[in-house]
Amino acid sequence: MEKLYTAVVTATGGRRGQIKSDDGIIDMKLALPEGLGGQGGSTNPEQLFAAGYSACFQSALLVVASQHHERLNPESTVTAHVDLNKRDDGGYALSVKLAVDLKGVDQEKARQMVDEAHQICPYSIGTRGNVEVELEVV
Repeated sequence: MEKLYTAVVTATGGRRGQIKSDDGIIDMKLALPEGLGGQGGSTNPEQLFAAGYSACFQSALLVVASQHHERLNPESTVTAHVDLNKRDDGGYALSVKLAVDLKGVDQEKARQMVDEAHQICPYSIGTRGNVEVELEVV
């Protein structure tokens, strides 16, 4: 395997702390979401995961569209819904729903492209077998 890029982000203080990338582009406070009893007002790990997964999946769709000699409508979207779940054993787990809207692509073709993107997206590969991922074509 050939390494293409390494992202470096340091967290301090956990869910109520701070994250900062080595290049300074990311420098953000974190807050416990209101839904978990926090004050909100800042991002949280689940939002950041959702942002990364949706952007990565959109890029995978662009690759797949190119392989199909299609051009995705710039208004097409991938919306990631990331749930933080409490397991029966007291631990925690994530689950994800990716809602994909490929504007102007018929439902059958869109489903095929979404399934193919799920096979090559690094987030999909990294979560496979560990995180429940639902794919929805809207």
